[in-house]
Amino acid sequence: MSLLWKERVKTLVAAAVLTALGLTAVSALSATESSALETAIVDVIQRQAEAWNRGDLEGFMDGYLKGPGLVFTSGSQVRRGWQITYDKYEQRYGTSPETMGNLRFSDLEVHPLGDTSAWVLGRWDLAAPDTESGGIFTLVMQRLDGNWVVVHDHTSSDPTD
Repeated sequence: MSLLWKERVKTLVAAAVLTALGLTAVSALSATESSALETAIVDVIQRQAEAWNRGDLEGFMDGYLKGPGLVFTSGSQVRRGWQITYDKYEQRYGTSPETMGNLRFSDLEVHPLGDTSAWVLGRWDLAAPDTESGGIFTLVMQRLDGNWVVVHDHTSSDPTD
């Protein structure tokens, strides 16, 4: 057996072991724990929509990791950090109900990755004064200091006609 072949086999075995360990961690959550995790995460997302709809951009951003570790991707752009993300939202939507419009999240799917992290798939729809838009998002959320926060947000918009 060649050295290259042995290294490939080692890599495949290591990947299989890590995958099995990851799946064990996820399956270790009881149905009650999984349900509580899902409820807590959906609550954060719904509170974000409520804050948005009352023109409270800072309240909306409370659902995100407040620091440089936040990653937000949208429109082929990668933004890093809470403040940069906040500033972009403020520039685009303002900070009043009149300019921000009405935000709704739907079709939420919460997928636990253990007891302190999960990924979420969902749909967003925004009815703003001059336009309506919507799309799909994927979030990576972590429980930090007892609170669930978005650490990575990848948002896409529906195609325009």
